[in-house]
Amino acid sequence: MIIVTGGAGFIGSNIVRALNERSRSDIIVVDVPGDPARLANLAGCEYVDFIDKDDFLAMLDGGTLPGGEVGTVFHEGACSSTTKWDARYMLANNYEYSKKLLHFCMKRGAALLYASSASVYGDGDVFRESCEYEAPLNIYGWSKFLFDQYVRRILPQADCQVAGFRYFNVYGPREQHKGRMASVASHLNDQLTAGDNPRLFAGSDGYADGEQRRDFIHVDDAVAVNLWFMDHPGRRGIFNVGTGRCQSFNEVAQAVIGWHGRGEVEYIPFPDHLQGCYQSYTEADISALRAVGYSAPFMPVETGVPRYLDWLRRHG
Repeated sequence: MIIVTGGAGFIGSNIVRALNERSRSDIIVVDVPGDPARLANLAGCEYVDFIDKDDFLAMLDGGTLPGGEVGTVFHEGACSSTTKWDARYMLANNYEYSKKLLHFCMKRGAALLYASSASVYGDGDVFRESCEYEAPLNIYGWSKFLFDQYVRRILPQADCQVAGFRYFNVYGPREQHKGRMASVASHLNDQLTAGDNPRLFAGSDGYADGEQRRDFIHVDDAVAVNLWFMDHPGRRGIFNVGTGRCQSFNEVAQAVIGWHGRGEVEYIPFPDHLQGCYQSYTEADISALRAVGYSAPFMPVETGVPRYLDWLRRHG
């Protein structure tokens, strides 16, 4: 049995579909059932049960889950808003929830493959899985950092596989429910589709207009990393999941403009509320990921963005 928390969300629903493509349908999906846009991500998927997150937490507290032995848990469920400042809410959703799931997996001998975040690095310029480079700028990043630290302390005691994935800027199919937290490629495509020019932030932190740089990774590549770890249960630890190459927001915009065949970038003032809590540069150091044997290539935005927009056109 496989559990996917946040299974109706962006990365979670893509993991469910990838498992189905492997003829795996022995899946319990855990999520909050109130958002039709999220639930639409599961259309056509095969799974044995859908459990409300609160009911699932009660089951964890009771030490029982339906459906037999659990082999792997993909823990994608979290509050991912980088602008939410309710620390108690973040701790409950991203830290305490994850701790309960970790101890459940340790008792059952199940693998825990969980979502961390590149936000733990803050505004540093070294993105390596080591504490001296980790300084989150917001409550979301702090909650992810806390759980990574907890995992580091407890990993020597764990007999099961535990692997955390520090996702960089993931984009691709089935992120439409994320609204303002969707990827820059999604927002730029929406703007062009509406007949507007794509808009990017003007220069900030010493970067020219639109030249802020991030490590943009297609969701198919992020899912492939997850499934590879499921196939290699001896690999444990915390790993960056990015392409290993930063690209500018201008490059993403040009990929979107090129696909549409029209448009010109407009630059808007950098928002005051993001001053001091915005990552203007990220680039994953993926040497640890490569060292454990993951050798597949990653798509640059010139390949991944058109692939994403092709999917959006096919799916309306």
